[in-house]
Amino acid sequence: MTEITYLDHSGFVVTLPNVIMVFDYYRDPAHALHKILEKKAELPVIFFVSHHHHDHYNTGIFEIAQNHERTYVLSNDILAEKVPSTLSVAGMSAGDILENLPGGIKVKAYKSTDEGVSFLVTTADGTTIYHAGDFNDWHWQDESTEREARVADELFKKILNRIASENDRINIAMFPVDVRQGSDFARGAKLFLKAIKVDDFFPMHFGGDYKEACDFSEYAESPETTFHCLHKPGETVELR
Repeated sequence: MTEITYLDHSGFVVTLPNVIMVFDYYRDPAHALHKILEKKAELPVIFFVSHHHHDHYNTGIFEIAQNHERTYVLSNDILAEKVPSTLSVAGMSAGDILENLPGGIKVKAYKSTDEGVSFLVTTADGTTIYHAGDFNDWHWQDESTEREARVADELFKKILNRIASENDRINIAMFPVDVRQGSDFARGAKLFLKAIKVDDFFPMHFGGDYKEACDFSEYAESPETTFHCLHKPGETVELR
């Protein structure tokens, strides 16, 4: 069984029987991670940070889970001097692969359309988990010039095609659906779901009213995909 817990913004905890993975911890107003760590005191913890933006990276992660075996997988745009030298830390750039992480975890980093990377995790039983970080089709059709929109679209599709060429199916995907983009708020998600078969999809990085981001009828054209709206910090769903 896999448990997905929403922390806030783009932060999630993925709890497996043999490892806890924390993605882009920014803040945790419901203290959900603390509760998970207390309940699963025997499990190792892997912290993933996609890039240095303050809403994806909080240096407080180095003080969390001190009674657990801890591993940190950080995008290489995070300054090394801010990372305690006593901890197990791995830096990743696009194309890098890490294997044999706690719990039998393997991870590959892909390019982003913003800072840092996105992560494709493969678990010991072969389940694939994708956290996009800030990878998205970031343009505002209502405000951008035609050229700005075209350039952003081309970059997004180039990176997406690389991911799709290596992964025709992803079991669990966490992807930005930011309503601040106006009429383009779900364009990146729609293209992602068209290019890759996804079993369970979680929107994140709402940047506004979650209700619009969770109106999956606007962009959910995949009958094979189960869509989850975790918007309240601490909300959890179990996947079997």
